[in-house]
Amino acid sequence: MCGRFAVTLPNDAMAQLFAAQPANALPDVPSYNVCPTNAVHVVRCSQTGRRLVPMRWGFLPHWYKSESDGPLLINARAETVAGKPAFRAACRDRRCLVVATGFYEWTKDASGARLPWYFHRRDGESIAFGAIWQDWGPEDARRSTCAIVTTAANDRVAKIHHRMPLILEPGDWALWLGEQGHGAARLMQPGDEGVLSFHRVDRAVNSNRASGPDLIEPVDA
Repeated sequence: MCGRFAVTLPNDAMAQLFAAQPANALPDVPSYNVCPTNAVHVVRCSQTGRRLVPMRWGFLPHWYKSESDGPLLINARAETVAGKPAFRAACRDRRCLVVATGFYEWTKDASGARLPWYFHRRDGESIAFGAIWQDWGPEDARRSTCAIVTTAANDRVAKIHHRMPLILEPGDWALWLGEQGHGAARLMQPGDEGVLSFHRVDRAVNSNRASGPDLIEPVDA
C-alpha cells in the first residue's frame, strides 16, 4: 500500500515538470509527512490541457453521504481497480498523477515496534504515482478526491512491504492521463527495481503530526 509520503518540489517547478497549468491554493511545500485526507498535488487533464490541482487524498464514491460514510479509500489495487464499483468509472475516464518526492513503508522489530523506511528515486527526480480521481458532494460544495493505485511489490520493495504504489515514468504519463487514447491497463505493473532506493528513517515519522526534513534523513538500521 501507500499510506504516507513526502513532497518537496516547489509548486512552480512541479507545474513546469508536468507541463501543467497550476491552480490556486495548492498545498504548501515542502511537506515531509503527507497523510490520508490531506490535500495533495494532482496532475489531471482538462479540456484546456493538463492542470496541477489540489485534491483530498481519500477517494469518495458518489454514493457516500458523508466523508466518513464508508472505508477510507486511499489506495486502489491495480488487480481489481477496473472492476470495483467504487473505482471502475474513474479507472476508465479519470486517471491522474499524484506528485511525490518519496514514500514511507514500515516493518516491525522483534518487539513489534514499527520501523519506518523511506523510498525515493535513485536519480533524485520526483515520483509520479498513478492514481484515479472522483468529484464528490453537492454542486455548491464539490470536492475532488483521489486514490493512489498500488501493485504487487517488485523484489526490491518486497524486502520491506508486499505492495507498492504504481510509479509511472515520464514517457508513460500521457498514456495514463488518457492523452494517447487507450492502453493504460498495461502500465499497471510493478516498477523497475532499479528506479528506487530506500533507507531507515527515524521513528518520529510514525506520528502523523511529525514534520520537517529530518523525517527523511537516514538512521542506522
